[in-house]
Amino acid sequence: MKLRKVTLHRLESKMREPFETSFGREEMKNVIIVEVETEAGATGFAECVTSVEPLYSSETNETAWHVLRDFLIPLAKGWQGDSLSDVSSFWRLFSPIRGHQMAKAALEMAVWDAWSNESNIPLHKLLGGVKSEIPVGISVGIQPDVSALLSKIDGYLKEGFQRIKVKIKPGWDIDVIAAIRDEFGDIPLMADANSAYTLADTDHLKRLDAYNLMMIEQPLGYDDIVDHAHLQSNIQTPICLDESIHTPADARKAIQLGACHIINMKVGRVGGFAQALAIHEICRKESIPLWCGGMLETGIGRLHNIALTALPGFTLPGDTAPSARYFDEDIIHPPVTFLSPGVLAVEDLSGVASRVDANRMAKWTVQKETF
Repeated sequence: MKLRKVTLHRLESKMREPFETSFGREEMKNVIIVEVETEAGATGFAECVTSVEPLYSSETNETAWHVLRDFLIPLAKGWQGDSLSDVSSFWRLFSPIRGHQMAKAALEMAVWDAWSNESNIPLHKLLGGVKSEIPVGISVGIQPDVSALLSKIDGYLKEGFQRIKVKIKPGWDIDVIAAIRDEFGDIPLMADANSAYTLADTDHLKRLDAYNLMMIEQPLGYDDIVDHAHLQSNIQTPICLDESIHTPADARKAIQLGACHIINMKVGRVGGFAQALAIHEICRKESIPLWCGGMLETGIGRLHNIALTALPGFTLPGDTAPSARYFDEDIIHPPVTFLSPGVLAVEDLSGVASRVDANRMAKWTVQKETF
C-alpha cells in the first residue's frame, strides 16, 4: 500500500446537549477528520480527538492541524507498506516529533483504516479483536442539580447502559454519589474527577470507599503517577488512570508503582493503534483491566473505538455510546446504535469509508486542505 493523498477536514456541528466536566463545558463539536487515499484507490478515515481549548490535554485543534500539515504529513510522504507489520510500524516515522500524540494518532489510525479497506480485512481482526459484541457504559456530565442528574441516570439505566460514570469535582462529589446510591442501589458506578483534586484531599476522597465504586478516575494531576500511587495506598477504591497514560512506558511505570488498578484507554491519547496494542499487552500481562474511554467522538471515532474494544484485554464496559447520545445527525450512516440494550455489535467493517456520509461531511466542513 502506498499513500497518494492526505486530506484534512475541519468540521463543526452543534451537539445534542452540552457536556460539562470539572474543567469545562462543550456545546459544539469542532473536530479534525484525517482522510488518506492509497495508490490503489482505497480510503481510510480517522478522527483527531483534540478540542478547541487545551483543557483535557495541551493539544488543540489548531496545534494538531499545524503539526499534521507541517510535520507529520511531510514525514509520511512516499511511505509504502507491504505487510501488516509495516502498518504496525508506521508510527515510528513520527519518532523525531515529541509529544502531539493526538495528531500522530489521527494520521496513524487513518493508515490502519486504509490498510483494512485495501486488504478487505475487518479492522478489528487486524488489531487482534476476538469479540462480536461489546458492553457499553455511559458518562454523565455535571448537571445543574442532583435531581437533574438522577433523572438522567434513570433514563440511561432504562436504555440499558451497563455502567454509569459521573463527573465529580470539589463540591460535587460525596453527596452526589450518596444520592445515586440511595436512588439506584448497587448499580455499577464510577466517578471521574478529571484531575480536580490534590493529595491534600486524601481524607475527603477516602470517604468514597463507603460507596463501593468500580473506580475513581484520574483524581490527581493530569501528568502525575507518583502521587496517585500514594493516594491508592491510602484508599480502597481502585484508581483508574486516564490523562497520565500517554505511552506504553507510562503504563508500565504506573503499574509498577501501584498508581492504578485500572487503565482507561483512549487511542488518540496514546498515539494510535500500535501504541494502544502495546499498552493492551502490558495490561494483560499484569492483569490490569482495561476499558475504552470516549472523547465525544463522531461516528468515525466511535467505530474505531468499537474495533479496539473487541480485543480480549478490554474487560470493562467502555464509553462508546450510540451516536444519538451526542448528535442528532452523525457523519456516518447508518449511525452507531445498540444491537440490544447496552450492547454494541463489532461489525466486519473493512475500514469506515463505507459508512461515511459525504454529504453530511460537506455540510459540517468549515476548512479543508489536501496534500
